[in-house]
Parts: sequence; C-alpha cells; structure tokens
Amino acid sequence: MAIEVNLDRILLDRRMTLTELSDRVGITLANLSILKTGRARAIRFSTLEAICRELACQPGDLLAYLESSTDAEASD
Repeated sequence: MAIEVNLDRILLDRRMTLTELSDRVGITLANLSILKTGRARAIRFSTLEAICRELACQPGDLLAYLESSTDAEASD
C-alpha cells in the first residue's frame, strides 16, 4: 500500500502506549492495532480527529504517501 501509517513513531515520541491511546479516544485496541500495522483499508475523519487531538499532531504526521516504483513508471 502506498500510504504509510506513522502511529508507532508518534506514540514513541509521546511516550504513550497503544492501550493508553485506545482508552483516551474510545477506539478498540484491535482497531488501533490494524491502523498501526498499516492493514486498515479506511479511517473515519472522526477517528483521525480523535487520534490527532490526543496526540497533538496533524493528519500528515500520522499518514504519508509513498510513491511506489510502479506509480512512477505509470506517470512517465
């Protein structure tokens, strides 16, 4: 997938566990784990907003677009 989730890095920077974030935002640990490992297929804006609020970050801090080599070849 071309979208990278940087939740691990931000949690480490904030010295917060995934369990603590789960408790603060009211999202199950299982769903946060799916997001953290990059296996999520979608995320609701309300979920993204809650995570950003608790981690004091921007959506762009959590998500990054990585152009794959096949994407670059297709645009040439």
